[in-house]
Amino acid sequence: MLRVSDLHVYRGRTYVLKGIDLEVGHGEIVALIGANGAGKTTTLRTVSGLLRPKSGSIAYRPRPEAEPLELAGMPAERIVRLGISHCPEGRGIFASLSVKENLMLGAYTREDPQGVEQDFQRVCHLFPILGQRLEQRAGSLSGGEQEMLAVARALMSRPRLLILDEPSLGLAPLLVERLFETLRDINREGVTILLVEQNAVMALELASRAYVMETGRISLAGPSRELMEDEAVKQAYLGGL
Repeated sequence: MLRVSDLHVYRGRTYVLKGIDLEVGHGEIVALIGANGAGKTTTLRTVSGLLRPKSGSIAYRPRPEAEPLELAGMPAERIVRLGISHCPEGRGIFASLSVKENLMLGAYTREDPQGVEQDFQRVCHLFPILGQRLEQRAGSLSGGEQEMLAVARALMSRPRLLILDEPSLGLAPLLVERLFETLRDINREGVTILLVEQNAVMALELASRAYVMETGRISLAGPSRELMEDEAVKQAYLGGL
């Protein structure tokens, strides 16, 4: 579905991504782990069109039978219309708007009212607490509820590929478990997921494959279970387990 090849990205004068390669297959959950400053968020922002690469390719195939499309340099709005939705670090909800208004903004590129209503009902089913608080101001929600709202809003664009940046940040362990179980449900419904996550244990348990980033490069890649047994990964990211 997604193939990133030899991607180089600068932020100002800082050379952040130094020729990374990664792939995400249709129906997969793929995790990207690494220390702060490794370039994970920059990778996601470049894929979703929020940053322009210096060079390299981002090939996207929305359906297995489709011809690949080149995303590098494409406007973010067009990328959303092609089926990629990005749930950013820090949630980015509109605090002064209601829960329902936030959700409907997630569907702003769509022109199928009946489908939008179906997806609205779907996300209220996936996140029942949001369905109970539709008229509540989004800024008054708890941190966990705001994260659920951010994911639900991203789903309102009906993505084929959902990009998540640190969804567990600041959440209590019980809420993290609940959120990750919902992500499994979303994936079972056919949504492919590319995940950046500080909780490496949870990320590797959720994903089928993973990449490890260090200082703008991919240092390791493989099936999640194999990476969980790698001694270097254990020591650096899994607390020595």
